[in-house]
Amino acid sequence: MVLDRLRRGAVAKDPKKIPDGLWLKCPGCGKTVFKKLVEERQDTCPECNYHYTMSSVRRIELLIDSGTWKEWDAGLSAADPLTFTDSKPYPKRIAESQLKTGMNDAVVCGTGALNGMAVGLGVMEFAFIGGSMGSVVGEKLTRLVERSTAARMPVIIVSTSGGARMQEGALSLMQMAKTSAALGRHKEAGLPYLSILTNPTMAGVMASFASLGDIIIAEPKALIGFTGLRVIKETIKQELPEGFQTSEFILQHGQIDLIVTRQDLRGELARVLSYLHRPRSTAAA
Repeated sequence: MVLDRLRRGAVAKDPKKIPDGLWLKCPGCGKTVFKKLVEERQDTCPECNYHYTMSSVRRIELLIDSGTWKEWDAGLSAADPLTFTDSKPYPKRIAESQLKTGMNDAVVCGTGALNGMAVGLGVMEFAFIGGSMGSVVGEKLTRLVERSTAARMPVIIVSTSGGARMQEGALSLMQMAKTSAALGRHKEAGLPYLSILTNPTMAGVMASFASLGDIIIAEPKALIGFTGLRVIKETIKQELPEGFQTSEFILQHGQIDLIVTRQDLRGELARVLSYLHRPRSTAAA
């Protein structure tokens, strides 16, 4: 009997000890919640619906029909044009993030079907140097938009970022104009672009492609803005309103169109695209 239980993994060294990693403390409500239940709810708290950070891989699984995803430009990787060193050399920082995330840079781009409609999708990854936008992120997003324009597909970009990547200096800032120009051509072609803002979406990303959507959707209580609260306060020498730079505040002030919970996002995107674009049955190659 004991041998059977051991084979099933039912007996631990200390039967009173709860295994690590089964529970999470929610940053939103402070309650301890079952990790598996959080994962089943698309990485949201079952008590208060707090939206945990979600990886780019899980974002794609959330939005794209199974078996239809095709990634583009996965092999692009950052160079070190400025031979930049902060607390460590830039190439070492890149290599560490690549090892940590399994990605070459801070965005995944490709095409797939969303409820049967072919879309071009870009998803940023905050775990890769804070989702910062360098030359690779700008290049991949620009190629995404240009390919989608050529294929007559809508574009969806899910943003999470601290802004431009300082290790690439002015080259990272150039990506703001580059991505914006591609989206301008996409718009001129009469094709929709939906921008999804998650926590956080800041600085150079918010100041460029993230704020250019025909429809801009944010997740609840996401931090969204052009610069940090401390910098703003020190500049204007004034106290800022409560909740400043949250999804709810900027919706109230007309800077975004919708706040949508993660569980409802796929359906809401499909609904909006059904108004803006004639559906296609399969993803473009």
